[in-house]
Amino acid sequence: MTNPNEAAARALRIRLADLGPRLGSAAVLIAVATVSWWVGSISFFVVWLIAALVVHFEWERIVGGANLDARLAIGTLSLIAAAIAVRSQAAGFAVLIIIAAAIVSGLQAGPGRRLWSGLGVAYAGALILAVLTLRSSFPFGRWAIGWLFAIVWGTDACAYFAGRLIGGPKFLPHISPSKTWSGTGVGIIAGALIGLGFLAVAAQISQLEALRPDPALFFLGLVLAAVSQTGDLFESWMKRRFGAKDSGTFIPGHGGLMDRVDGFVAAVVFAAFLGMLRAFPTPAEGLFHWM
Repeated sequence: MTNPNEAAARALRIRLADLGPRLGSAAVLIAVATVSWWVGSISFFVVWLIAALVVHFEWERIVGGANLDARLAIGTLSLIAAAIAVRSQAAGFAVLIIIAAAIVSGLQAGPGRRLWSGLGVAYAGALILAVLTLRSSFPFGRWAIGWLFAIVWGTDACAYFAGRLIGGPKFLPHISPSKTWSGTGVGIIAGALIGLGFLAVAAQISQLEALRPDPALFFLGLVLAAVSQTGDLFESWMKRRFGAKDSGTFIPGHGGLMDRVDGFVAAVVFAAFLGMLRAFPTPAEGLFHWM
């Protein structure tokens, strides 16, 4: 007869079996992202341009279809050109580049994949446009990106551990079998709280009054955490549509890079768009003035 304690311990070991590779990979990614975020300038530009190029590559490989090499070339050239345009303060031109490339790439993909191929360029393009636009929004840009890191990483980590330790009913199992209601709920709340903790420190360092934690920023943190989870679900749904388990093998324990940044893509694009709607001098500044 199986000892209940042994069975529980075995179940926990199974749940946490991939923890080592996940933690190691996450530590490397966080280190690279954090250093480039703090230093800014060309290092941040290069890191996120590479990220966008890898994401586009993984997306197109999942979609498959005709003229894959040509589509990868179109996406690569357009993303580089768009990133340079944003860095040169020509964001409008960068948007036009991405739109044109998405259309051309879609036409190359063949029946049943035209829309998805075009979306791959748009997805990677939205990432590079949003992240560079926010980071360059002085003096709030550094703190806006750092806040998003804190929220998204906090949400992911807390959802992962809460889901495996608490368990319970699955959240949309037909899309993402590993997600639970407990993990999702804990992750969103914890991510928003971790974001507030980051802002408390950022306000002291920067002396920017708008960064001081308040109820409005906590609520926006909840929204951004939920958006990041939606981005993760969208990527899971997209992979399932094309019969892929992971977006690639780029990161041990995580699959492809797209598997790691899907939540951040959704959050940073949402944040950049919201910031632009606020009509402040910069998109990043618009994220913090609510009270």
